[in-house]
Amino acid sequence: MVSPSSLFVPAAPKFIAQEPQPPSAEQVELREGLLARHAHIDPKFLYDTLGSALFTAITQLPEYYPTRCESEIFQRHGADIARHIGPVLSMIDLGAGDCVKAERLFPSLRPRHYVPIDISADYLQAAVRRLQLSYPDLQITAIGQDFTHALALPASVPAEQRLFFYPGSSIGNLSPEDAHAMLRRIREQCAGGGLLVGVDRVKPKQVLEPAYDDALHLTAAFNLNLLRHVNSVLDADFDVDDWRHVALFNSASSRIEMHLEAQRALRVAWPGGARAFSAGERIHTENSYKFTPPAFADLLQSAGYRDVAHWSDSRGWFSIFSARA
Repeated sequence: MVSPSSLFVPAAPKFIAQEPQPPSAEQVELREGLLARHAHIDPKFLYDTLGSALFTAITQLPEYYPTRCESEIFQRHGADIARHIGPVLSMIDLGAGDCVKAERLFPSLRPRHYVPIDISADYLQAAVRRLQLSYPDLQITAIGQDFTHALALPASVPAEQRLFFYPGSSIGNLSPEDAHAMLRRIREQCAGGGLLVGVDRVKPKQVLEPAYDDALHLTAAFNLNLLRHVNSVLDADFDVDDWRHVALFNSASSRIEMHLEAQRALRVAWPGGARAFSAGERIHTENSYKFTPPAFADLLQSAGYRDVAHWSDSRGWFSIFSARA
């Protein structure tokens, strides 16, 4: 028999308290938006890897006219656009996504250095691997960055003959004030180069609204996927089934609005916070401002650009602007 004094009693485990990690800038931004009087989430959070893939699919839908209009403009006016731009050493692609739009301009613009920038770094990386195989002589510097608030280029990008390429209608996701600030930031880094930007134009809501609320509900999936991304970043407990996609044209503000609407009264929680939503309450997820050509030309000139020119598709639904810094 073993005496009690000979029993081995293991020492109590030592627990080392870990310092709580401070919230990231993204987490702070999401918390502030969700707790605002009118809840909102910045549209950049739409573009995780799945969101980027869904948006690429949306551009192929019959209702989504901007991509086809933009392609028509480059096909019909590509030579004139290239002449207006002049020599391009570095092509800086803002919101590059799958890089296909920029790639179509390589034959006419002939950049020696391609700099795609996108918030979804993983999605961008896959696109760049494809380009490197197709264009082994093209220098490529890919950057994962949220360029809507700050635009930082590495020293490896030459300062001269830069072309900033901002395709689609992404400039419309920004408020007029933020768009003006963004255009100024680009101009400051153009170093005498230029900007090539796509702009969606004012048109009847019977054309606009289906482009953001398609029959296949791909745009709805794109918008709802935002909640999955927020859950990942913020460790929140959004249930996608509790929400529905809403898209509408706000004629007073000349913008399409996308929202997520609660289908019942519910509560969403995350570490250190929570919010109750009533049935029908919405989270504002995206704006897409629509412009007339004179209004956007004025915006460019007020941001310090000169030699402004633009080209349109045959229906006058979309415009491509070229401007010098």
